[in-house]
Amino acid sequence: MTGFNHLNKDGEARIVDISKKKSTPREATAIASIVLSKKLVKMIKEDKFKKGDVLNVSRIAGINASKKTSSLIPLCHNILIDHCEVKFVLFENRIEVISTVKSEQKTGVEMEALTAVSVAALTIYDMVKGVDKSVLIEKMGLLTKEGGKSGHFRNKNFI
Repeated sequence: MTGFNHLNKDGEARIVDISKKKSTPREATAIASIVLSKKLVKMIKEDKFKKGDVLNVSRIAGINASKKTSSLIPLCHNILIDHCEVKFVLFENRIEVISTVKSEQKTGVEMEALTAVSVAALTIYDMVKGVDKSVLIEKMGLLTKEGGKSGHFRNKNFI
């Protein structure tokens, strides 16, 4: 086996050994797309939900989730996050959730950015399901990453 992996020589799961790596600036941006009715988008824009401000609650949930990634994804390293931002772009019948996470660590922050958009999208669903349960969360992935040994990555599936 070459490179870093999550298996030891006996094929048993482990956290990858990064003890000899140097800390470097890392950044990752992820996206999730949520398809919903025009009615729901309008209600979100007008803050018409009894549970509260859908986007603000979802933003906080996404930021919090980015900090808890290693508790949710079994073999992720527990890292310090220097910055996490969750933004929303509203369309007629869709919301895009975009998260950027930054850190200066020995390992990347892709999973933290992906966890942030996942939980933010799930929180939107939770907040609106009382009005309409037909919401779809789709096309989630890493948009870009910077830093580390592999350098720059831009996902051509989202361009």
